Amino acid sequence: MGLLRALAIAAACLLPALAARAQVIEFESGGLKYKALTKNGFTIMVATLPAHVRDYTIMQVAVSNGSRISWTVKPEDFTFQGTDGHTIQASEAKVVVQSLMDKAHGNDVVKLITTYESGLYGLPRFESTHGYETRRQAALAMTSAKWKAAAAASAIALTSSKLGPGETTDGAVFWATAGKPLGTGKLFVHAAGELFEFDSGASAHN
Repeated sequence: MGLLRALAIAAACLLPALAARAQVIEFESGGLKYKALTKNGFTIMVATLPAHVRDYTIMQVAVSNGSRISWTVKPEDFTFQGTDGHTIQASEAKVVVQSLMDKAHGNDVVKLITTYESGLYGLPRFESTHGYETRRQAALAMTSAKWKAAAAASAIALTSSKLGPGETTDGAVFWATAGKPLGTGKLFVHAAGELFEFDSGASAHN
């Protein structure tokens, strides 16, 4: 109970700060290190997951639309630029799902779900209206191990979502890195007519 109370207090302090200042706020929750940035009422939170699945490095993303108009967010909005100048765009959800259908084992998906849920459910006062919880029932209904893996990946993967005022979503963004960390660099997100910029480093994998 002490931890839950501490998270609630941290959230109460964090949310006003996000709304008031367009600067990156860092905090820890559910064992993950999050970076959050708000511009024009649109908030994006990102955290690199310690686990990777097959060829992918994975980030957990949570998005909240506190503006007065609707905006669409999708994985392709996310681009990483390394300090050596290389850039990599996040993979489309359908590409990730197909890849996991072809290559992933059940244990891979179980590991991914466990890591993802640990981070998501640790987020204080974040209730997603279009995210993982609304997609996970499809995975539970599958009987074939192969299709269950694909459905689970589909439930977790961030998909293109149109968020109205007050709506939220969450999901995993996948980077085809041959399973290697993204390394040190910058994460850029083009969303809500703004450019969100986060520092990214190997420390997120520690």
